Amino acid sequence: MKSTLYTRTGDNGTTSLVDGERVKKNSVRIEAYGTIDELNSFIGLLIASNPLDDTDRQTLTAIQSTLFSVGAYLASADAEVAAKMLPYLDQPLADIEAEIDRIDALLPRHNKFILPQGTTASATAHVARTVARRAERRILDLADIAPIAPAVISYINRLSDYLFALARLCNTLNGNNEIFWEPAK
Repeated sequence: MKSTLYTRTGDNGTTSLVDGERVKKNSVRIEAYGTIDELNSFIGLLIASNPLDDTDRQTLTAIQSTLFSVGAYLASADAEVAAKMLPYLDQPLADIEAEIDRIDALLPRHNKFILPQGTTASATAHVARTVARRAERRILDLADIAPIAPAVISYINRLSDYLFALARLCNTLNGNNEIFWEPAK
């Protein structure tokens, strides 16, 4: 009996979108939602690093759920199907902004660039942040050829800001000093 884990339909380098359309696996649309999937995986790794409190874990789990919906939205070229996949992002966006404000109030102030290091959790949050930035770029590439809800771009942009704040928090809570970037002289 053949496993349902493989279909063989992608062996020619194509995959199906949510609406059934087949596209090349390296299409702009696949790059966009594939990067969202990668981001979601790194957020899972961040949760697994477990230095966070319940609020942070709950926030990250809610973000993962929203990212699944964003990925499903991006995985449809049919505007009607895509619209059904997209959650109302105003509240998730407001939730992220509230978390950024909460975390920022706990952090020491500075106006320097920091090197992305410190605890494992902090470094993982930085990796997730950079993947969020890449996801944003891939979504903007897709927006050049297909309509994309502005709320999606705003959400991913704010998510990268949140991940930066969370990376700083992970270091601060663990007593790790941030290492500031010093330009070469």
